[in-house]
Amino acid sequence: MHAERKHLLTTRIPVRWGDMDAYNHVNNTVYFRYFEQARVEWLEAMAFPVRPDQESAPVIINASCTFLMPVNYPATVEVRLYAGEPGRSSVMTWYELYVEGDDRLYAEGAAKVVWMDTRSGKSVALPDELRAVFAD
Repeated sequence: MHAERKHLLTTRIPVRWGDMDAYNHVNNTVYFRYFEQARVEWLEAMAFPVRPDQESAPVIINASCTFLMPVNYPATVEVRLYAGEPGRSSVMTWYELYVEGDDRLYAEGAAKVVWMDTRSGKSVALPDELRAVFAD
């Protein structure tokens, strides 16, 4: 994880039986959904609705995950969301995934979030309200 980051949100998500794959653990694609859910919860808590009818909105331009240990059903995952110093139109986010009741890190990930004009698809400056989160 990046050293200069700010903890923004922790969320808990129940693992669904259908999240598992043929190896009887959570499928790798589902980890990205857990990270996405944390990101959406954070943005909506900041009063940025994540809906297609907005004039500007966040999108990710890359995402990664390092799978350290398998998650199995039943469980509740705890996702911790962090972000770094924002740029003009983007902010880097990082994720840590734990299983509730276990201190071990199961996965870690990252995603670069870019603010865009939904009509043109081009990047725009981050909203001042979002930038203010990193000012203190």
